[in-house]
Amino acid sequence: MLKINASYSKKVPAEAEYSSQSYHCSIEAELPDGLSHEQLQERIHATFATVREAVEAELHGQATQAPPHTPPFQQFASPAAPPQPRSQGQGSNAPASSRQINYLLNLAKRSGWSAQDIASHCQVSRLEDIDKRTCSQLIEHFSGRAA
Repeated sequence: MLKINASYSKKVPAEAEYSSQSYHCSIEAELPDGLSHEQLQERIHATFATVREAVEAELHGQATQAPPHTPPFQQFASPAAPPQPRSQGQGSNAPASSRQINYLLNLAKRSGWSAQDIASHCQVSRLEDIDKRTCSQLIEHFSGRAA
């Protein structure tokens, strides 16, 4: 897993003489392994554009509900249907680890999915009941690595 950290700062004159105001935004995102050079560059530029646009919008008092382009970590504009989970009758797998579930939640949240959406989709009452294989398939889906 690769991590990218992009930040943008801007200092502007304030109303009082010899004073200024500073605006800053920083974001850290995890990127999947196996990205091509072009894909990596695209994600870097998109991430930087996101933080730059956030600072400029704040500076100009234009609070936006959503950025004008899709952030590099958001693969879906709205909740799309990830792969269907395996039914329990097909030789279910070991339960997913808490680390795997937390990673899934992080990715899914960025795509507009809640923990309740995931549990409902997987037909389980608790996220801890998702098996490793299903969790892995959903992680691949939400990270854009699905086949």
